[in-house]
Amino acid sequence: MAAATPIRPAKLAGLTLALGVALALGACGEENSGQRPPLRGDKAVATVNGQTVWASDVKREAVAQGAIGEGEPLDATSDTFHRVLDEVIDQKLLAAEAVKRKLDKDPAAQRRIAAARERVLSDVLVESVVADAVNENAIRNLYQEQLKLAKRSEEIRVRQIVVPTQAEAEAVRKLLAAGSSFEALALEKSTDAATRFSGGDMGYFTTDVMPASYAAALKTARRGQVVGPVAVDGGFAVLKVEDRWLEQPLSYEAARPQIVRFLTYDQIRDLLEKLRDGAKINRLVKPDAAQQAPPPADAPTTPVHGASAQAVAAPAQGGKS
Repeated sequence: MAAATPIRPAKLAGLTLALGVALALGACGEENSGQRPPLRGDKAVATVNGQTVWASDVKREAVAQGAIGEGEPLDATSDTFHRVLDEVIDQKLLAAEAVKRKLDKDPAAQRRIAAARERVLSDVLVESVVADAVNENAIRNLYQEQLKLAKRSEEIRVRQIVVPTQAEAEAVRKLLAAGSSFEALALEKSTDAATRFSGGDMGYFTTDVMPASYAAALKTARRGQVVGPVAVDGGFAVLKVEDRWLEQPLSYEAARPQIVRFLTYDQIRDLLEKLRDGAKINRLVKPDAAQQAPPPADAPTTPVHGASAQAVAAPAQGGKS
């Protein structure tokens, strides 16, 4: 006898959910349960006791398990497809056997079936609302709106040579004008231990985080320009602007996924607010404030117009050179 194959936890979870849905919808009539493609271009991939299994059934189960993302393709020849197909077949067999044993008549089972049906219907409603509202025009319009609102900062990369007196700083400028290497002079003469061994390199920064004397000296300086002497703590600095660049907004392609998430969140929130406003809800138990869990870290907590502006304003990777 062949050894029993262990059932994976993910498979058990899929079986439990699918069992409830299958029982709930099974009463609709097996002869109408799958002989016509549920989606345009759908393909029959198996039959189980006369019931058709469609490619869309397998893909939906793969998404539910997290094997693929929503909207991702699933090749019918792939190992993932055939693994999930086996599980869908198992679900149909188990659901049919449950009906045969009249387990669908059990009150506890019927409550679970009703809950599964409500989850499916709520998902379908949300998908419908989101599909109508979160379209390409809405996404692009919000992106353009955020481009106008986004604040773009300028960053400067600077080298410095710090010496004790203004006269020494003037002497350093003369050496630089004569062709001396800034990096070599920083190593030889600078008293700033944090930068002298890296050729005076201070890295990239915005002028608002630097002393006022630096900001004033660098305000209009161009790439490659040497400025100073500038009075600093402990002496005077000669500065060289290596680079300055304006923060670049995210491209539409990079910002699109986050904008979609925000628009989707707004649609779901608005829908739920309208439904709650029109419903009579009476909570029979009150939450314990001390036990309430914080919201997920990725849950939007501000309106989309405020939050996505920061996302669009974020610098593109690789902008500095």
